Amino acid sequence: MKINKQTISKRILAHTLALSMAMGSLALAGDIESKCTEVDAGKVHYLQAGPTTGIPILLLHGGRFHAGTWRETGTLQALSDEGYYVIAIDLPGFGQTPAIITKPGEWLGKLIDVLQLDRPILVSPSLSGRFSLPLVVAHSDRLRGFVAVAPVGIQQHENAMASIMVPLLAIWGANDTLIPISHADLLLKSVSHGRKVVVPNAGHALYMDDAATFHKELIRFFKPME
Repeated sequence: MKINKQTISKRILAHTLALSMAMGSLALAGDIESKCTEVDAGKVHYLQAGPTTGIPILLLHGGRFHAGTWRETGTLQALSDEGYYVIAIDLPGFGQTPAIITKPGEWLGKLIDVLQLDRPILVSPSLSGRFSLPLVVAHSDRLRGFVAVAPVGIQQHENAMASIMVPLLAIWGANDTLIPISHADLLLKSVSHGRKVVVPNAGHALYMDDAATFHKELIRFFKPME
């Protein structure tokens, strides 16, 4: 069978374009960018990964950590590889974000506006509960979902928990000695769509102790919201 040179050239061009697009997609998924913005005239540093067209995931952090922790645990990579648009921020006074005097819940709401995140899923470990819980109980309509990773402040907001109208995942390490697992039950008892996961052999920073299970449970929680 005779194939002319023009047909061969077209096929080569098509394969080249397909390979280029595939490699471009892989590069996009794998890139983690360091960026800065401003909230209330104060600098905020964050890491960004994944396609901006994906469902936005906003990662806060605990008291011993910063945005870069989510790079170290592979969380930015794991979630962006699934097609999510992932933002990991340095909270005020941590990492590359200077400390400021602010109302934490209001500050977080302003950050969501500045970053133009359309109803992100908020992931909040430990100390970041100071920022997340005031926002979640007052304005859960601004979120798509909430992941409570043994956050502080649950008892302080107990009477307002019924106002949380978004899906909620409470995930704790079985060996957490800082925030009792009973606080997860306290958080979930008043919400309509909540689930508790306890990770065996993990402590307070369960995402450091068992990142694979943490990522699996996050993605399992995210999937119905796609």
